[in-house]
Amino acid sequence: MIEHQENIVIEPEKAILVGVIKSGDSREKVEEYLNELAFLVDTAGGVVIDQFLQQLDVPNPQTYVGKGKLEEIYQYIKAEQINLVVFDDELGPSQLRNIEKELECKILDRTNLILDIFAKRARTAHAKVQVELAQYQYLLPRLTRMWTHLERQRGGIGMRGPGETEIETDRRIIRDKISLLKKKLEQIDKQMSTQRKNRGKMVRVALVGYTNVGKSTMMNLLSKSDIFAENKLFATLDTTVRKVVIENLPFLLSDTVGFIRKLPHGLVESFKSTLDEVRESDILIHVVDISHPEFEQQIETVNETLAEIGAGDKDIIMVFNKIDQMKEVFEDADAEPPVSKLDILKSTWMAKENQPAVFLSAHTKENYEEFRKILYDHISSVHAVRYPYNDFLY
Repeated sequence: MIEHQENIVIEPEKAILVGVIKSGDSREKVEEYLNELAFLVDTAGGVVIDQFLQQLDVPNPQTYVGKGKLEEIYQYIKAEQINLVVFDDELGPSQLRNIEKELECKILDRTNLILDIFAKRARTAHAKVQVELAQYQYLLPRLTRMWTHLERQRGGIGMRGPGETEIETDRRIIRDKISLLKKKLEQIDKQMSTQRKNRGKMVRVALVGYTNVGKSTMMNLLSKSDIFAENKLFATLDTTVRKVVIENLPFLLSDTVGFIRKLPHGLVESFKSTLDEVRESDILIHVVDISHPEFEQQIETVNETLAEIGAGDKDIIMVFNKIDQMKEVFEDADAEPPVSKLDILKSTWMAKENQPAVFLSAHTKENYEEFRKILYDHISSVHAVRYPYNDFLY
């Protein structure tokens, strides 16, 4: 007898986004932040219905936005049956509690959303421990908001005492859990550090860049492997290391977690060992999505993050990827002789201010050979210094 199982279709959560145009910020900049936040919601499995912006010198310390804007959001939630409201900045414990009380809806901030995506993406035991630690560190100061629904349902009388006791118990459990996870992470970090040392003195190259710029596609192209790559944020969490040979020159290539604006500090701390792969590399390949309208800001974010983790002075090859997706028309019909797209790109500030710089498409392999040559030259220079008497290359 064959049993037919009904397919259960889970509807994606309907979300709205909320941001504040602070003093010194332009509307365009904040709208770009919200577009990125919408991509994060999409990656997490939700669907963005609308977004709300308010201009304030600083976010309201109690409710992030003003009371009038909060009421407008509340009315919209009820009318459109919204499940989720996502705020573009990290909210404090009291802000979360106040907003949740006013909107009577699930509230997430940018940090919580990124942590949720990281938890979904974590594959190895190492990544899972890193994410779990960051989640508990985020959760600890925000525990009280979990008990507000009990107060609303049953009233405050008779609940406050036990509730507070329960919270203190939970806090102690979470502190113990954080301590345990830190010890576990230290142990894993030591193991990974030993693994890195055991790789000998091979030249090490790390792919870095903003999230979703094509690092995994580049990894696949260079190493001829099949690393998971898709058009989602944080598709790669676990550092992947592959031995690669260009002509007769072997080296180690690692793919790393993508950076993002407003990356939670707790995640930077938790992913220390992953970022050690960047710190201990000889050469960094900084991959940029040149087709993205905000690629200049993304370069700045990556450079700031590299400086923060102590890798800002590395030998860096700038790779401007996705030239096949650029919308501008480069060819000048009247030019004699016709000017190629690559010639135009090589005459821009991107090439002049970033040396070396290469323009390519990892997807179509356009101009890939030039990149291979530049990479080979850099690796052979490091190799020559490291093995001055090894002349088999020449």
